[in-house]
Amino acid sequence: MTQPTTGQDCACNSGLPADRCCALDPRASWPAVATAGARDPARAALAGGDLAAARAELVASLKQSPLDVDSLRLLRELCAREGRAAAAEALLARVVRLDPNDLAATQALALALFQRRELALAEVHARNAVRLAPLDAQSHNLMGMIMTEAQRPQVGEFHYRRAVQLLPHESPILLANLAWNLKNQGRMEESRRLYERSIALDGKIFQTLFGWAQMEETDRKFTRAAELLDAAEKLAPGAPSVLLQRAVLQGRKGDYDAALADLELIEKTRQGRGLGPLEWTQKGQLLDKMGRYSEAFAAFAEGKRLLREFSGQRYLAAEAEALAQRLKSFFTARRLGILPRAQKRIDVAQPLFVVGFPRSGTTMIEQTLSAHPEIAAGDELPVVNEITALMPRMLASPLAYPDSLCELWMGDQAEGLDNLRDYYLQRARQLGAVQPGKRLFTDKMPLNETHLGLIGLLFPEAPIVHVVRHPLDIALSVFSNHLTHGFYCAYELETIAKHYVLVMDLVEHYLREMKLKYLRVRYEDVISDQERRVREILAFVGVDYDPRCLAFHDNERYARTASYAQVTEKLYDRSVRRYRAYRQQLAPIAATLAPAARRLGYEMD
Repeated sequence: MTQPTTGQDCACNSGLPADRCCALDPRASWPAVATAGARDPARAALAGGDLAAARAELVASLKQSPLDVDSLRLLRELCAREGRAAAAEALLARVVRLDPNDLAATQALALALFQRRELALAEVHARNAVRLAPLDAQSHNLMGMIMTEAQRPQVGEFHYRRAVQLLPHESPILLANLAWNLKNQGRMEESRRLYERSIALDGKIFQTLFGWAQMEETDRKFTRAAELLDAAEKLAPGAPSVLLQRAVLQGRKGDYDAALADLELIEKTRQGRGLGPLEWTQKGQLLDKMGRYSEAFAAFAEGKRLLREFSGQRYLAAEAEALAQRLKSFFTARRLGILPRAQKRIDVAQPLFVVGFPRSGTTMIEQTLSAHPEIAAGDELPVVNEITALMPRMLASPLAYPDSLCELWMGDQAEGLDNLRDYYLQRARQLGAVQPGKRLFTDKMPLNETHLGLIGLLFPEAPIVHVVRHPLDIALSVFSNHLTHGFYCAYELETIAKHYVLVMDLVEHYLREMKLKYLRVRYEDVISDQERRVREILAFVGVDYDPRCLAFHDNERYARTASYAQVTEKLYDRSVRRYRAYRQQLAPIAATLAPAARRLGYEMD
């Protein structure tokens, strides 16, 4: 029997009662879907621009038949016209759930999620779009966009190039998308040529000029970047994104006053609505460089507040603590003593793990190592995390990671670790980490130290370089950047400290319970005595000393991290004990971090 409606409007703002929308009870029985004729008045009203009449017809129909997909499609179109983005997305998700073969809805949902930076969910629907239409260029374009922004640009490149092949003629937007992807891989000349082709086809696409300007800024071609920003601004006068990028550019050139002036222009154009999260962060970074520390911290705090407000994200404390407890309970000396280890593959390049909390100096160490002729830069490889998710299926286990490793005691999984090892090596090759003539490649995924136990099982001979830095400097640097690593811990100062302690305690647990090829490197020691520390690191890794590693700033490789600009500069010490300028602001987390700091040999002065 049809359930009576409560009448309470749904929070998504669709205009439907909640129990006919997002709170729909799937166990309730509903009448047959509305006939096509019943939807005709709504369709006619929508076509004629009478949105109120269309809404009334659709709401009435969906109260009686809330699973009517065609009515949901029409209501979604209406909500989109009215700018009700949350409602349009919620309705779109319901359409896809009810009709998984609706390609247009699947693509639209993937795009909406991508625009909200919900990349994991967007990927699910983009993959389904490719499954539904493997010869559709837009499906591949969506996969390219999502994979590029999810830090898997090699996969994104594959889909962009497939889309190019499928179109009957060159698309300027698609060429620009591929150019941005290649920029993210550090292939600047290829990227530049594609931007030139895109502009030749259509020189009046704002996003193409803007993306090209960002590429040139990344490649340190500041004059050209400024010219392209000027061209973009002609198409969109006063665009906040142009002003923000101009501020970034001025900041890299050291003209901090001009950069701040550009940010002030953004505030003026918004007529009292103020700066957004990224703009507040940029302002804070400029003020920090100018020595205006209290103002800088206030700017960082406002950026974080807005980020929490806009995204709705908070630190996932319970999930983080539960994972740490499971890992500590599983990876014990007693259990590790009877678990096998994967055999070393001698026919392929091997991983070199550079681990550390975000903003600890891992990018500088990777740039140093990848300047060596035998070491390739793998960058932030997501493969260890992938394996933790895939492990139950790959080991045919009913248990989640890490308990699924118990299957290794079964006769039919005796080679399970070798299979997981091979998966890692294959994915590293697919992601471009393996390069001809290089016998090692780096894996610099932040917080891989969370999974040192798994790394030690898969690659017992792989060197692990753990970069540490004064905990207060790390907390300050994370707070002054936008990061999502670590269960969204970076969204508040206190949760940064909490997650740092959680991870460092886990590292100490691993070091007590198992044997690892592990070297702890203090960022400050590299700064104060670079050659000595670099020699130690290279000797630990197992390669000869090469003086080129001291000039990591000359490494032309583009580092896809928030440190991309810093690692193009010569070694400097201005980030050492930077926290001292922020003692008052960091006081709330000093006691939390003090035990970890003392274990690492740092004073909390």
